[in-house]
Amino acid sequence: MNLAETPHQENSHNPFLTLNYEPALESLGDDYYDEVIAADFPQHILRWRNDSVLPLLGLDPQKVTDENFINAFGKFQERKPLLALRYHGYQFGTYNPDLGDGRGFLYGQVRGTDGQLYDFGTKGSGKTPYSRGGDGMLTLKGGVREVLAAEALHQLGVRTSRCLTMIETGLSLWRGDEPSPTRSSVMVRVNSSHIRFGTFERLRYLQRPDLTQKLLDHVIQYYYPHLQPEPDQYVLFYAELVKRVAQLVAQWMAAGFCHAVLNTDNMSITGESFDYGPYAFIPTYDPYFTAAYFDYYRRYCYSHQPSICQLNLELLQEPLQGIIDKREMDSALGKFHRYYQAEYRSLMLKKLGFEQLDLPAANELLNLTIEFLQHSQVGYHQFFWEITRTFTAKWRDEPEMVMNGADVIPTSGASSIFENWCLVYHQILNSLDREYMDVIAQTLVNHNPQTALLRPVIESVWEPIAQEDNWQPFNDLLQKIQSKD
Repeated sequence: MNLAETPHQENSHNPFLTLNYEPALESLGDDYYDEVIAADFPQHILRWRNDSVLPLLGLDPQKVTDENFINAFGKFQERKPLLALRYHGYQFGTYNPDLGDGRGFLYGQVRGTDGQLYDFGTKGSGKTPYSRGGDGMLTLKGGVREVLAAEALHQLGVRTSRCLTMIETGLSLWRGDEPSPTRSSVMVRVNSSHIRFGTFERLRYLQRPDLTQKLLDHVIQYYYPHLQPEPDQYVLFYAELVKRVAQLVAQWMAAGFCHAVLNTDNMSITGESFDYGPYAFIPTYDPYFTAAYFDYYRRYCYSHQPSICQLNLELLQEPLQGIIDKREMDSALGKFHRYYQAEYRSLMLKKLGFEQLDLPAANELLNLTIEFLQHSQVGYHQFFWEITRTFTAKWRDEPEMVMNGADVIPTSGASSIFENWCLVYHQILNSLDREYMDVIAQTLVNHNPQTALLRPVIESVWEPIAQEDNWQPFNDLLQKIQSKD
């Protein structure tokens, strides 16, 4: 910094502080939030800056310095108001009226270059009225895990929040699920909205239909503006949300992703995925794989995700009933499974190399794929990568050529299923023009990265950080994820 400059003059050049922030949620009034003050951290070390997000904000990465990130999102200089949002939620099936932003706040809202409104939301930025005795902080490992999850899901085509930055803050934290004391961080995510199903549920609990109507109008105005001219815009909103959520959970399932905590306060009103805590990618196809150690009854296990999301949409009907006819909402929700199946089929076919197939052939191939994955317990992500790695037009010649040389060919147990799978794949290839083989090869590459974000992979980059403060493996992994290697 030029010694002649004051901190205010320095910040006037900070592109984050001169963005055109829109007071969209703030304009609703303080029935929906509390103004809060960010924590004052003893240290600020920039550990992650997501330059790939900056063009969406109209910013040139080469003109944004590390200090710009730190001043805006570590020291929170010259940015007011900061809003802790109020919400309730069903947590593991039990209604909890004591929720709200307990360790984060809405930093601001900005219109992207695509014309959409985006939120900057913090995590680990200090206590709020909803901290419920907690310290309002985020462990460094928690920040590392969320950065990795968001980037991996984004590259896999999941509609997800992105992490803009993560800053180590110099505090020592005590946690029951990490060796303590452990290091701390503050993270800023970018997503379409932090309004949750639980935001509406709180208003029903308070018996404030006037505030519910106001919030619903706000949601449609900012996130479903194409519905505003329609006389039945409210039921159309719910119907579109049903479709978005069904497609989102299909994206998780195809990606082999288990969110782990699908409480209604973790469901976005825009049908977007966010807030990654004890998530995990499945190592093998196990319908009952459960990511959270505290999910004792497997409520949020991998295969339950579609039904849980459908249930959460049904619970959302309760606060909306005074505005939208329940019969119409039930009719819209009745299409959830159809939307889910169509999206899941499409995504899985792409992982198998096909942009589209006739329905009978598609269903036969997908059923055999799931049957083989479940019986063989080969690596879920490895299986699709091996198809990608070994694919050749010679697979058309005879079934024995399919996946020849792959590392996942079973020697017993599921071998007959695998042989049937190879035969069906071979038959499908021969039903297509030979010129289409290059398209299949490219589709496989586009939808099956070599690097899968399994728990051992995350631990392999965390250990060097924890033991040696070595961030190179973390940065290398992110580079592989972002380049889809």
